[in-house]
Amino acid sequence: MNKAQALPTRYDPRELTDEELVARAHDELFHITRAYEELMRRYQRTLFNVCARYLGNERDADDVCQEVMLKVLYGLKNFEGKSKFKTWLYSITYNECITQYRKERRKRRLIDALSLDPLEEASDDKTPKVEERGGLDRWLVHVNPIDREILVLRFVAELEFQEIADIMHMGLSATKMRYKRALDRLRDKFSDTSET
Repeated sequence: MNKAQALPTRYDPRELTDEELVARAHDELFHITRAYEELMRRYQRTLFNVCARYLGNERDADDVCQEVMLKVLYGLKNFEGKSKFKTWLYSITYNECITQYRKERRKRRLIDALSLDPLEEASDDKTPKVEERGGLDRWLVHVNPIDREILVLRFVAELEFQEIADIMHMGLSATKMRYKRALDRLRDKFSDTSET
């Protein structure tokens, strides 16, 4: 059966599920972008929050979000639907955040090696540092990058443990164990500071 015949040409993208929008995008891209735009509209805020919390600044988060949106645009035609769209989207996001994090780490090492003042280098960034913000951000600076990503995907993206495990290419039990240990470490750290 021809997909183009199965789908009516007129539709309101806001009324469709993610799966229906993905099917539309398969047929419409690159000539019509309505289905793609609706998918991005639905996830844009959470996508940005995930990137900002993982990377620690809004400028890098914005860059990564743009890259993710391009990868989704060009990848939707090949998305087979073996996982939920949301899981696929956050898998791309996770990989892009890792890439950006590594780039920033290499850049910091280069700055240090050249004996430049890293504070001077970062002074053009007007966004507040992670430590200056409250809530989850205050906690996330105290965990390693993998645990941070698990916590962000769980609390910000609100994914299930199996989805997080799939995105991070880890076993379900390993994901749950890392999540629990990260929370335990944070509880210990913040209970120690509140007692002093």
